[in-house]
Amino acid sequence: MTFSLLIAVYNAEAYLADCLDSLLAQTHGDWQAVCIEDASTDGSAAMLDDYARRDERFKVIHLTQNGGQAHARNVGLEHATGEYIGMLDADDYLSPDALECVGEIIANHEAADCVLLDLHYTYPDGNSAPYAMEPFTVMSGKEAFRQSLTWRIHGLYVVRSSIHKAFPYDERLRAYSDDNTTRLHFLQSREVRLSSGRYYYRQHEQSVTHAATPLRYLYLRANMLMAAELKTLHVEEAMLREYETHRWLCLADVAMFHYTEGRRLTTMERREGRQTIREARADIDLRRVDKRLLRKFGYCPMPTFWLYRAQMWTYFKLRQLLTR
Repeated sequence: MTFSLLIAVYNAEAYLADCLDSLLAQTHGDWQAVCIEDASTDGSAAMLDDYARRDERFKVIHLTQNGGQAHARNVGLEHATGEYIGMLDADDYLSPDALECVGEIIANHEAADCVLLDLHYTYPDGNSAPYAMEPFTVMSGKEAFRQSLTWRIHGLYVVRSSIHKAFPYDERLRAYSDDNTTRLHFLQSREVRLSSGRYYYRQHEQSVTHAATPLRYLYLRANMLMAAELKTLHVEEAMLREYETHRWLCLADVAMFHYTEGRRLTTMERREGRQTIREARADIDLRRVDKRLLRKFGYCPMPTFWLYRAQMWTYFKLRQLLTR
């Protein structure tokens, strides 16, 4: 069983050795690391070249302009030769038996198109904690898609090469490209299984604090693209209904961000965010949204966008009063 790991690298010198050394330590040796150096300004490029000189399993691609993770990974995807492909962030690392554990599952289950790793967060103080997820052995791709809507399962895995190459990362998005790609990979998989091989996901201070950022609004645009993709794939009506209900919940969540944290953004960012909320609201097919949700105050559609905004403002003001 051969694996290709896509490693997008941008100014990751401080952590990169841990990532690359964890591959050298793998008990399963048939792997390829496609390292896409995304025009770093630190010593990442030289470090990658050094590893590639020492071990031909490291393939390094140098980009002359920074294009972001989605673009970098797609460049790497073109060079991936493994039967299964996954991504490994440049500041994360794997347990020594990670690929061996995944390979054993694939060898014993022909329909296992996607295999999740056992995700553990690692923190600056040296502590670690598992991702909060109900353990499972196997689920259908459709069920994995449903659970990924609220991330009851995570999105760090290896997937059959043919699936990944048919559904690359969406470069139209500066954020949340991984979310859509993961859900499409799940949806196309016959079986999604869980392995005991660990993926260590390094948490930085900025990862924990979740600072206010206008990128939050992009989640609504990511959802719009995902809804269009589902229609193109002609998924069953029940799934479309579930996703539109999910989108309506996300709309309320981003509206909450807009009214509670938006003051920390610039006037232009708030204006663009409000326009994104307007467009997302208009794009959702309310005929497919759960009617019970639409009857709840704070989630009612309202006949105009102005009234929808007034409802949301009132809703969040009431919530603030009740939680004091």
